[in-house]
Amino acid sequence: MKKSWVSFPYIIWMLMFILVPLILVAYYSLTVQINGDTIFSLDNFQKFFQPVYLRVLLRSLGLALISTVCCLVLGYPVAMILADKELSKRNFFILLFVLPMWMNLLLRTYAWMALLERKGLINSFLSSIDLPTVNLLYTNFAVVLGMVYNFLPFMVLPIYSVLRKIDYHLVEAAEDLGADSFTVFRRVIFPLSLPGVISGITMVFMPAVSTFVISRLLGGGQFALIGNLIEQQFLFVGDWHFGSALSIVMMVLILISMVLMPKSSRDSVGGGLW
Repeated sequence: MKKSWVSFPYIIWMLMFILVPLILVAYYSLTVQINGDTIFSLDNFQKFFQPVYLRVLLRSLGLALISTVCCLVLGYPVAMILADKELSKRNFFILLFVLPMWMNLLLRTYAWMALLERKGLINSFLSSIDLPTVNLLYTNFAVVLGMVYNFLPFMVLPIYSVLRKIDYHLVEAAEDLGADSFTVFRRVIFPLSLPGVISGITMVFMPAVSTFVISRLLGGGQFALIGNLIEQQFLFVGDWHFGSALSIVMMVLILISMVLMPKSSRDSVGGGLW
C-alpha cells in the first residue's frame, strides 16, 4: 500500500507558497485599476515595451551576461584544480571556498562597500604609496564584481561535481592515442563537463539578472536593473499590477533559458565527442 499521505504536507506547502502566489501575480499582471474598478487588460505588458523599461532589461541582461562569463572563466580552472585526483586536503579547500556562502548576502556586499568606497581599504592603500585614488564604488564594475563574488561558488560546484565523475581512463586513452593536453581538454574533458557548465551558467545567470540588493548597494542607485525596478513597483510606487507584469516577464525569460540550456548541453556533448 502506497503511503501517499506522506506527500500531503509538501502538496499543501506548494499550494500555499508557490501556486497561490503565482496565481496572484498572474492576476495582478492582467488587471488594472480604473476609477476604483478592476478590469482585465494587457496594458501592463504594453507598458513594459516602452524604451525606458527595455533599456533596463537590456542593461540587466548585459551585466548578468558579463558576470556569468567572468564566473565561467574564473570558476572552470578552480573546479579543475579541486577535481584533480592528486590534490591533497580537497575537502579543506572546498570548505574554504564555500565558507563565505555561510554569511548573509547583505554582509558580503557591505564588506565590498568597505573595500571599494572612496576612503576604503583599496584607496587607502593607493594613497599610502602615493598613487591616485580611483572611483570604484557606484559603477558597473562594482556591480559586476559583487555579482561575481557572490555567485562564483554556484559556477564552481556544479562543474567540480561533473569533473569528479569523469572516467580518467578516457583521458589516458586519448593520451595513448597521441593527443596533447590541449586536445584532451578540448575533445574529452570539456565536452564531458558541459552538463556542469550549463548548470553553472543557469545558476549564475538567473540570480544575476534578477538581483536588486547588489545593484542597489554597489551601484548606489545610479542605474536600475530589472530587479530594482520590480522592487520599486511593489515597495515604493505601489503599482503591484505593473510589478507583477515585470515579474511574469522575468519568469518567462527564466523558463525559456531553463528549456534551452539542457538542450544545448545535450547537442554540444554529442557533437564534441564525435
